[in-house]
Amino acid sequence: MKRVLGIGVLVLLAAGLVYGLVVIRREASYWQFVERGDDALARDDSFAAIEALSVAIQLKPGSMAAYLKRGEAYRRRNEFDAALRDLRQAADLDPLATHPRELLGDVQYARATTHAQSAPGLFLRAAERYREFVELDDQSARGQYKLGLASYRAGQAQVAIAALREAIQLDPKFAEAHYTLGVSLRAAGSREAALASLEKAVKLSPALLGAREELADFYAELGRYDAGLTHLEALVALQPDAARARALGLAYARAGHLERAVGQLSHAVQRYPNDAATYVAVGRVWLDRAARGGGRVELSKALQALQRGVNNDSNSEALTLLGRALARSGDLGRAEQVLVQATSRFPVDPEAFRLLADVAGRRGRAAISQRALLDYAALIRSESLSAALLTRIGEAYLARGDMQSARAAVGHALAKEPANPMALGLKGRLQ
Repeated sequence: MKRVLGIGVLVLLAAGLVYGLVVIRREASYWQFVERGDDALARDDSFAAIEALSVAIQLKPGSMAAYLKRGEAYRRRNEFDAALRDLRQAADLDPLATHPRELLGDVQYARATTHAQSAPGLFLRAAERYREFVELDDQSARGQYKLGLASYRAGQAQVAIAALREAIQLDPKFAEAHYTLGVSLRAAGSREAALASLEKAVKLSPALLGAREELADFYAELGRYDAGLTHLEALVALQPDAARARALGLAYARAGHLERAVGQLSHAVQRYPNDAATYVAVGRVWLDRAARGGGRVELSKALQALQRGVNNDSNSEALTLLGRALARSGDLGRAEQVLVQATSRFPVDPEAFRLLADVAGRRGRAAISQRALLDYAALIRSESLSAALLTRIGEAYLARGDMQSARAAVGHALAKEPANPMALGLKGRLQ
């Protein structure tokens, strides 16, 4: 009996030893495949990483690290559904781990940038994951920044502002956080605070192009063109391209520096000779100079540039500029043809309808002129129109038999200029 018991004990010891060896070898193999996955990710070979990490998961199904790393590999391949599956598994396996939640937010954010129709909802999901991240680690400036960015993209400006201010408190030199805070404050209507945040971002990181672009656009919106020039000049110096060269030239023109505008755009034409939009920008500047007291020389240069830059693929704004130049030069037939084209391109430049109404009227084509005026009125708020133009619109409505709209247009005209003789005459006809 003792002999049998002894043999049984030896068998159990042997079995335990064998099991221990198997577990040790399995654990060693697991870490070997995890290291292979890490190496593959380091050299950006996501396919090899997925293969190695899949073996690691088979060897140790309860491993958070392998699921986390494979989720990251899937994310790099833009296989978002697979990435979400693995990262959720990693988060479930370790409820206190922050990295799975951060990556879950990154995946939802990436999905949002590639799915325009569902983007707000996906950005909101990303923000929810980032919020889980910062709840576990409230000292992470990076986490607060990502929460703020995703919240802003989801349309929640106030939530974004709070998170971004927290990120800046944790890391005052976080330039991207200052930049995104400025954008969020601008969206919330806090103009001066937005400008201060954006300027701070540029001070901390002079090569932060997005912040400079935002500042240039913001200053232009505020009519502070000279303030925006500094940032446009920096953009051209930091990362030159045709669009930035055009923007700088047009900004010089808006700020009243016409000679600098012409010089900048002339240089842009030489550097980007195949860029049609640059020729259109040159034409715009010369056309504005012709309208501000210039003569045939300026108009000729405008026409030359616009005819070179405008083609069958041009947008409504470019076609409208060419139509305006042709009308000013007296070529009403071609002007009308070009303006008809301009009114058929979307998005339509409303000015195309007004110019078409003028040109068609000068050519005695009343029906086309009236139709264009009514289309223009449909696109522009009446408060921004002059009494004379409102009266013409009223006459167009009257010609179409729309008495109610004609009376409304005359009423708006007389509210602007009670003594306007044309409006008073049309009012009398309507009565």
